[in-house]
Amino acid sequence: MAAAKLVKLNRIYTRTGDGGEAGLVDGSRVSKAGPRMIAIGEVDEANSAVGVAVAELEFGSPAAASLLRIQNELFDLGADIATPGEIEGALRIVASQVARLEHEMDAANEQLEPLTSFILPGGSRAVAAVHLARAVVRRAERAVVALAAAEPVNAEARAYLNRLSDYLFVTARHLAASQGGDVLWQPGATRTD
Repeated sequence: MAAAKLVKLNRIYTRTGDGGEAGLVDGSRVSKAGPRMIAIGEVDEANSAVGVAVAELEFGSPAAASLLRIQNELFDLGADIATPGEIEGALRIVASQVARLEHEMDAANEQLEPLTSFILPGGSRAVAAVHLARAVVRRAERAVVALAAAEPVNAEARAYLNRLSDYLFVTARHLAASQGGDVLWQPGATRTD
């Protein structure tokens, strides 16, 4: 099935946002500082952070392929948030996308040792990049939750972001396991009193 053509850009700048507003999919205009645009921006930043993680992985590896698919889904999620109200045929995150994250996360988690401590977001550059993406996704989730407190938002979009941060946590642990293991938090290790 061919992807729907949603975008055609002949020119990057339009000058329509110079007054501090942005256009949504339904043609309405909103403040760039409003909760909907903040949520869209946070999702965009999360997508960029996932892209940095992909760049740290071996090209074509299963983890890189999975994260590339997630980047595409984050664009879908951005389109979902940029489409307020009920519009027939609107691009929306659906329950099967959330379920797939859960299934893949469960399969990867079965291969890992149980956690005995909190872990530090580091180890290799790739592991650190995935952890950073996880933290940025959590921020995007908070922005979408704030938007949902003010306006209707697709519940599956919120669930997707919630599951994605967990998915990235498991992905980081899975990568770390192949590189010597998690870097464990050592509570109070540097205290001298």
